[in-house]
Amino acid sequence: MTVETTGPDATSSGTEAADAGNTEAGYDGAPARLGGDGRATVVAFANQKGGVGKTTTTVSLAAALAQGGARVLLVDLDPQGNASTGLDVRIGPDDPSTYDVLVEGAAVADAVRTTAIPGLTVLPSSLELAGAEVELVQAMARERALARAIDAVRPDHDLVLIDCPPSLGLLTINAFVAADQLLVPIQCEYYALEGLSQLLRTVGLVEQNLNAGLTIGNVVLTMFDARTRLAQQVVDEVRSFFGPRTFDTIIPRTVRLSEAPSYAQPITVFDPESRGAGAYLTLADEFAARLEVAAYDPARARRVAAEMKAAEVAAEQALADAAQAGDTPAEETDR
Repeated sequence: MTVETTGPDATSSGTEAADAGNTEAGYDGAPARLGGDGRATVVAFANQKGGVGKTTTTVSLAAALAQGGARVLLVDLDPQGNASTGLDVRIGPDDPSTYDVLVEGAAVADAVRTTAIPGLTVLPSSLELAGAEVELVQAMARERALARAIDAVRPDHDLVLIDCPPSLGLLTINAFVAADQLLVPIQCEYYALEGLSQLLRTVGLVEQNLNAGLTIGNVVLTMFDARTRLAQQVVDEVRSFFGPRTFDTIIPRTVRLSEAPSYAQPITVFDPESRGAGAYLTLADEFAARLEVAAYDPARARRVAAEMKAAEVAAEQALADAAQAGDTPAEETDR
C-alpha cells in the first residue's frame, strides 16, 4: 500500500501496511465474524480520523436496516452525542446514558430509547462520557465493560451498531472488545488513509489480547465527488488494499446528507428520494447480505422510507391547514 505519498496526486499518508502486520498485497485480517445462535452481530464503526462520515454512516445505515425490518440497537459511544441527536434522541441530566452503563454498571435495557423508526433503539451518549476514560482506569477488566453490558441484550436484536469516538482511547477499545467485526468509513479525499496503520495495529493488538477473531469486516467509501480525479484514486487504492471487504456501494458527497442532522433525522427519513438516501439504502442491502441479516427486506426498507416521508408531509399539511383556519394556537404552529 502507498507509503507517505507527496505532491498533487497524493492520496494517503502514513499507511504503512507492513507496520500493521499486513503484507504488501493487502489486508490479511481474519474472516469477518457474525453473532450466531440467535445473538445480534455487533459492529463497531471506527476511524480515528474525524470528519469521514462515520456518524452519518452509522445513523443512516441503522435507520435503513430498521426500515427494512431488522431489530437494530445503535450504541452512541461518542461523547459528542451526534448519533443520538441525529435520531432526535435527547436526554436530561438525570436520564441514564452510555456513561451510566459503562461506569455505574446500569443495564442497557434501562437506558435505551426508542426512535421514530420502528425497530430502531438508541443507547444515548452524554457529555459525562468524556470523563469515562479517566474513571474507568481503575476499574477491573475496564476494556470489557461495554461487552458485558451489551451481551445481555444481544438476543433481543439482529444488529448492534456502535458509533465510536474519533480516537483510539479506552472508549474505542471497549467497542473493539465488544464487537464481532469493524466497519471503517474512509472518505474519498486527500490524506483519506492517514493514520490507518495505527488503526490496523490497534485492531491487531485487541485481537491478540482481548478479542480473538476481531477484524475489519467491511470498508465503506464516503464523500465521493465524481468531479475529481483524486476521489477515484482513493477508491482504487482502498479497493486494492482491502479487496472484497470494500463495499461496492460508494456514498456520494451531497448537500442533503449534510442537511439531515440539523433536522434530527437520518437521510432515509429526511429525504428518501435523494441520492444520499438511495446510496445508504443500497448500502443497507449489501450490508445485510454480507452479515446474513435474514430479517431485512430491501423492498420493505424503501416502502417504509417513502411511507414515513408521506406521513410527515401529510401531518405538516394538516397543521398548516388548521393554522390557516384559525384552529391551532400560534405557538404550536411556530414549532
